[in-house]
Amino acid sequence: MINLFCVHMPASVDEPLLETLHSGWIGQGIKVDKFEDELKERLKNPHVLTLNNGTAGLHLALRLAGIGHEDEVITTPMTCLATNMPILACGAFPVWTDIDPATGNIDPAKIEENITVKTKAIICMHFGGYPCDLDEINQTAREHNLRVIEDAAHALGAEYKGNPIGTHSDFVMFSLQAIKHISTIDGGLLCCKEEQDYRLGKLLRWYGIDREADKIELRCEGDVKNWGYKYHMSDVMAVIGIEQLKYLDGILAKHRKNAAYYDVEFEARQIKRCKPLKYRNDRLSAYWLYTLLVDDRDEFVKFMRNNGVGVSRAHARNDIHSCFDKFKRDDLLGVDYFDSHQVAIPIHWGLTDDDKSFIMNKIEEFEGIK
Repeated sequence: MINLFCVHMPASVDEPLLETLHSGWIGQGIKVDKFEDELKERLKNPHVLTLNNGTAGLHLALRLAGIGHEDEVITTPMTCLATNMPILACGAFPVWTDIDPATGNIDPAKIEENITVKTKAIICMHFGGYPCDLDEINQTAREHNLRVIEDAAHALGAEYKGNPIGTHSDFVMFSLQAIKHISTIDGGLLCCKEEQDYRLGKLLRWYGIDREADKIELRCEGDVKNWGYKYHMSDVMAVIGIEQLKYLDGILAKHRKNAAYYDVEFEARQIKRCKPLKYRNDRLSAYWLYTLLVDDRDEFVKFMRNNGVGVSRAHARNDIHSCFDKFKRDDLLGVDYFDSHQVAIPIHWGLTDDDKSFIMNKIEEFEGIK
């Protein structure tokens, strides 16, 4: 089976990881500081917080954005559940907004019509690693005094109009979960635009405790003004991240090379039943997914799996779940179309030329089946 994902864990991590494991300090410490310093340089943002998972990053962003009971957050249902569960955790309401079925991303033209006096924020998710229309989204947010939260779980290394994702909006979350481009086993990042959000987020990720303040006694803290969470990253995770960062450019290059191969092959072979998404050239996808819109999608999935190729939707629409029942709506035509046609094929760094050729040959074979 050619798997849809391939975990990246280099052998070069073994020595520094073992050194940290036996160092006597495995919680948040100097390795976290070093990892954050490298990320700040990489992402061109001085306000980067490491966390124990990406979902925590979204929850923290919502808290920093002031989202509370019965506030409304404009969001997309076409994403991982991790995008929208934190909204419920805040006691707030997700307001489903339609997507562009050519990209899977939230449609900026649909956002304004969903804004009410209760709206406090917009979450936009970069589906498959392809950046959303950030200029339009942030312009709408400024006009209505809203905060913008980017779910960039798929998009580490992506760029929008020449600048890395992580620099454009109030908050940007990245995931370092097991099957992302690079992994810290689990883990996440939150980038903040404003210094005050970064400073407060740094407190809230560890119960609200100021870990940089002078302490009279070990493990006893001064006054905590704002209650917080246990969302920090450990040195064990961070030392893996430090090593993984050395490989990120190579991993991204392979994903993009594989995407370029598919782009050429789909056009050359004149495949009609399976169509890649349509991307603009003013932004650079991280290509965590290579998504197709497929007629007879379920038949395609069965055919490819029976022929040794792992394909999957990766994510299904969130609004089908019972926990979101009271937020349902029936006018999301872009979501309807996309969710019923979308499926991802392998694009990961571990694919060989033979793998890619085999995948395309099988897609072409499916094309000929009536």
